[in-house]
Amino acid sequence: MREVVSKMGAGPFSAFERMVAWRYLRSKRKETVVSAISIISFIGIMLGVATLITVMAVMNGFRAELLARLLGINGHLIVQPLESGLDDYEEIVARFNGITGVRYAMPLAQGQVLASGRIGSGTGALVRGVREEDIGKLDLVSNNIRQGTLDGFDASEGVAIGKRMAESLGLSVGDGIQLVAPEGDVTPLGVTPRQKIYTVAAIFEVGISEYDSSIIYLPLSEAQLFFNSEGVVQSIEVFVDDPDEVDQLRPAVGGAALRPVFLTDWRQRNHTFFSALQVQRNVMFMILTLIVLVAALNIISGLSMLVKDKGPDIAILRTMGATSGAVMRIFFMTGAAIGVVGTIGGVVLGVIVCMNIELIRQFFSWLSGTTLFNPEIYLLSQLPARMDIAETLSVVLMALVLSFLATLFPAWRAARLDPVDALRYE
Repeated sequence: MREVVSKMGAGPFSAFERMVAWRYLRSKRKETVVSAISIISFIGIMLGVATLITVMAVMNGFRAELLARLLGINGHLIVQPLESGLDDYEEIVARFNGITGVRYAMPLAQGQVLASGRIGSGTGALVRGVREEDIGKLDLVSNNIRQGTLDGFDASEGVAIGKRMAESLGLSVGDGIQLVAPEGDVTPLGVTPRQKIYTVAAIFEVGISEYDSSIIYLPLSEAQLFFNSEGVVQSIEVFVDDPDEVDQLRPAVGGAALRPVFLTDWRQRNHTFFSALQVQRNVMFMILTLIVLVAALNIISGLSMLVKDKGPDIAILRTMGATSGAVMRIFFMTGAAIGVVGTIGGVVLGVIVCMNIELIRQFFSWLSGTTLFNPEIYLLSQLPARMDIAETLSVVLMALVLSFLATLFPAWRAARLDPVDALRYE
C-alpha cells in the first residue's frame, strides 16, 4: 500500500486520492442504496440548476421584451401642458429635437373611443393621432405591418389598427371601422356622441396583446377634427437615445418648452408593473434555490451512508499510512464530483431549454390542448428567454458552494473514524 501511495503521489488531491474517490463513486451490487442516492443527488442538482437558469432567463427575457415594446411605442418622456393647450406644438417639437440626447419628439392628439366593425358588439380603444413622419419612426409599428401600408398615411384619412383588434372586429384592409367618441357635439337635444367611419389602411402587430387589441393610429389632423381640438395636441412624447438617462434630460426638455409643463417619464408610468416583476423574480430565485439545497442534502445522506459502509476500508487506509486529511479529501472529492457534474449537466440542459423555449411551449400547448402563456394575460405573444452571463455564473457558483458544503460533514466524520473501532467487529 505504501508503495502504491508513493508511486501515485501522496500530496493533497493526488492521483492516489482521486483513484480511491473514483472507486467509491462506481456502483457495486452491495452498494445499490448508496449509488441510488448519489444518482438522485446528481439528478436533483442538474434539474435544480437547469430550472434556475431557465426561469431566470425567462424572467429576464420577459422584462427585456416588455421594456423594448413599451418604450418602442410610448415616449420615454411625456410633456403635458399645465395651462392652455399645446397650440404651438410645432415650435416646441422643433426645440425638443435640437436637444442633445433627444432622438425625436412626437405630438399626439388622443382620446378614448368605442370601435366597432363587421362582427362583435364593439370594443374600447385608444385613438392616437400622429403625423405620418412620426409613425414611420416608430419601428415597432412601421416594421411590423401585417396588411396594408403606411405610405400616404396623412392623406389617406385611414387608420392603422392592431391585429388582435382586426380579428375581434372581423376587419381587414379596406374595410370600414366606426369610431364613437363619448364627448360629442352639443345640440338643442343635448350632447350627442361624435361618430365617424374610417377606412382601415394598415394592420400592425407589435407583439403586446394589450396594444394590438386597443390602439388605433389616426392621422393627426383627422384626430384633431374628430376630437374637436383643431390645431391643439394633448401631449408631446419625447424619445431619447438612452432611456436610463432620462433624468438628465428633464431640465433641458422643461426649459425648451418655454411654458409651464408637467413631465413624466417611462419609469414613473410603469413603476408598479416593473417593481412587481422584480419582486416576483427575486422570490422565484429564492424558491427554486431550495431545489438545489434539497439535492445537496441528498449528498450528505449518501456520503454518510458511504462512510458507514466503507468503515473497514477507511481503517485499512489509515493503518497503511493514509492521513486523516487524505481520507477527508477522498470523501470530499467523492461528494464534490456529484455536485460538479450535476452543475455542468444542469447548465447544458438549461441552455438547451432556453434556446428552444418557444418550441417547448408550443409542444406542451399541443399536448395539453390548452394555451400555455396566454398572451391575453402575459401581454407577449411568444415566450421569451434571455440568459445573463453574470446571473448564470452566480447560479453555478451557488450550486457548487452548496455541493461542497454538503460534503464537509460526512468527509470530516470519515477523517475522524478510529481504525480500531472500525475493525473491532470485522
